[in-house]
Amino acid sequence: MQVSELFVSAPGKAILHGEHAVVHGKVALAVSLNLRTYLRLETSTTGKVCINLPNIDTFFCWDVSELKQLITYSHGAKGDERKRLDPELLRTLREFADVTNGNLDTSNMATLSFLYLYLSLFRSGELPSLTVSVWSELPTGAGLGSSAAYSVCLAAALLSASGAIPTPLKEWDHTGRWCQEDLELINSWAFQGETIIHGNPSGVDNAVGTWGGMLRFLAGKIIPLNRVPLLRILLTNTKVPRSTKVLVARVKDKINKFPSIMTPVLDSVDAISCTCEKVLSEMTCEPITGEHYNILEELIDINQHHLNVMGVGHPTLDTLCQVTRTRGLHSKLTGAGGGGCGITLLRPETDYSVVQSTVQDLRDCGFDCWETSIGGPGVQQHSPLSIKEESLEILRRY
Repeated sequence: MQVSELFVSAPGKAILHGEHAVVHGKVALAVSLNLRTYLRLETSTTGKVCINLPNIDTFFCWDVSELKQLITYSHGAKGDERKRLDPELLRTLREFADVTNGNLDTSNMATLSFLYLYLSLFRSGELPSLTVSVWSELPTGAGLGSSAAYSVCLAAALLSASGAIPTPLKEWDHTGRWCQEDLELINSWAFQGETIIHGNPSGVDNAVGTWGGMLRFLAGKIIPLNRVPLLRILLTNTKVPRSTKVLVARVKDKINKFPSIMTPVLDSVDAISCTCEKVLSEMTCEPITGEHYNILEELIDINQHHLNVMGVGHPTLDTLCQVTRTRGLHSKLTGAGGGGCGITLLRPETDYSVVQSTVQDLRDCGFDCWETSIGGPGVQQHSPLSIKEESLEILRRY
């Protein structure tokens, strides 16, 4: 083992523009949220491997000797093969842990993902005794990349603990970032974790969790954008459940039924994404003006109307837009729609009292609401001093 204790974190994600249109070959912009998932890895001499996930009331513990016997069932993958799941190991783990019991819930899939990454990354040497505790500021099942942030944290911590990548934190620093090559390795293993949890992920969520900032997604190609401004937002969870699969099918049906109407809508959403990318790029290399925010607000309004035209709106999202509009703020859904979450842009000069009263109004509607920011850093290693006190207390309690 290369470390005795390790703290890492990774951000959630939101779609700024381009949801649904991206399925049809248009540009989407995904951004990191400054709501993060935190992980603590601690080695021990107990002969046990433990995973603690207090957000979802999950705790499992196994003897190292039990897990060691599973390695003989699979020789593992090296090099570029790490991008593909080892089906034999995955099948063996399902049978061994019986964590699914035929039920593919969040707890079971998160546990299976942990076991797979642990055995894959340590199988060539002695299996270490350790405890991994993970706590998140992100709600689960809200389309905010909580599972990807979890997978990125697992990959970064286990790769570092195994010695596959160095720990980037210097003695005098509070946070450290891995180099590009190491981030690519973290991302590839995080994608495997996401594949176990979701089956067929796009790779966007784990890429945002790895690199942070903003990513441009087009036709399966993900391009991290080097410089984006940090923007204040309100993030609102309507708490209305939705099926991404159903909503994607709804949009496809509407396109097939009204191609001459819907094709220009998709083209317009593509232009919105590209215009937004251009404005955000300008904001990093010249003085930020009110006009920049005027354009960003107009793009939010136009895109929200387009999403309603696509049929993925919801009365709760209309309520969100109406409540924030009375305060002079601009909102749109983020993600699949049909409920779920929305984002509201805050200008730098937006008064604290306006923000607080808006948050309260939205909570009075039965929504969850947070003030946060978008465009922050991806996966990081932390010193204990740099972690929020609440997160540190929770991680060390388990």
